[in-house]
Amino acid sequence: METLRELLIEDYEQCMELWGNTEGMALSDADSKESIHRYLVRNPGMSFVATEGDRVIGTILCGHDGRRGYIYHVAVDPACRGRAIGQKLAKAGLDKLREEGIAKCHIMVIEENEIGNYFWAKSGWSRRDGILLYSSNT
Repeated sequence: METLRELLIEDYEQCMELWGNTEGMALSDADSKESIHRYLVRNPGMSFVATEGDRVIGTILCGHDGRRGYIYHVAVDPACRGRAIGQKLAKAGLDKLREEGIAKCHIMVIEENEIGNYFWAKSGWSRRDGILLYSSNT
């Protein structure tokens, strides 16, 4: 049986291994240990891992900018899927956002990520057509 708890920077190596082995998940320089640590400090108590014993089997990075919530890197070990772990992680993140007074949350999913797109659609999230995402280096 899995346990949910706050994601700590000490979990970084296991999280990176899970993310790197998750089909459809894109990693970048923004996923360095320093960047993840900065994200966790800026959004304390909002990101979670699911564990079995000492092993990380699921993750969610969750935070907000004061107006809207954002979720990144929801991943569940393929051997542990089908146990509603992703649903539990998403609920934990959304509950924390609600506690902070954040009424809406977004997640960006790569178009080709069939597993991720299926999960979020099945979970009742609405796809936002007509919105384009623009990015720039700072």
